[in-house]
Amino acid sequence: MRLILAEDSTLLREGLVRLLAEEGHDVVASVADGEALVSVAAAYQPDVVITDVRMPPTHTDEGLRAALEIRRRWPGIGVLVLSQYVEKRYAAELVTGESERVGYLLKDRVSQVGEFLDALDRVGAGGAAFDPEVVRRLLARTSHTDPLGKLTTREREVLEKMAEGHMNSSIATLLHISQSAVEKHVNAIFDKLELSHSTGFSRRVLAVLRYLGT
Repeated sequence: MRLILAEDSTLLREGLVRLLAEEGHDVVASVADGEALVSVAAAYQPDVVITDVRMPPTHTDEGLRAALEIRRRWPGIGVLVLSQYVEKRYAAELVTGESERVGYLLKDRVSQVGEFLDALDRVGAGGAAFDPEVVRRLLARTSHTDPLGKLTTREREVLEKMAEGHMNSSIATLLHISQSAVEKHVNAIFDKLELSHSTGFSRRVLAVLRYLGT
């Protein structure tokens, strides 16, 4: 995969560049701020950009705003956000957009190399990958709404795994239930949330998150 990396910590940036190169990826550019990220994305048109959220000059949300701009201008470019924080406003805007190929991980996941690389592969392949803590916090921001109150505990667990980007077979394994049980829970979730049927897995995930972001 052709990648661009945006991270203001030189140590972490260089470490990630080395890790990704060792895994056979081509890091065509690495930058330290959001403005540079948009510029190199325009120049190189990578498969995926990996970006921090808080970068110079204000160290608030430059990276995430740059990611949103890239999604608007070049929807074919995947975006994987890495952060120590869940920036709820922009995170919801990112994951509830029309495009696919998107992920949001907390930086602790970078230390778990297998999970990080798996998430990158999913985003690069056109899917979605969301950290469980990100999903929990996005769910929490609408926990007061009546539709979510209709879900059972198991349905909420299935919904969280769906939002993380897992397929039904993977959800079954993670929750130690049968795949047919997962399918029943998924159908119940869509019925209770009044969501229309969709044909693609990633579209299904984004439809759920779009509803949760309202």
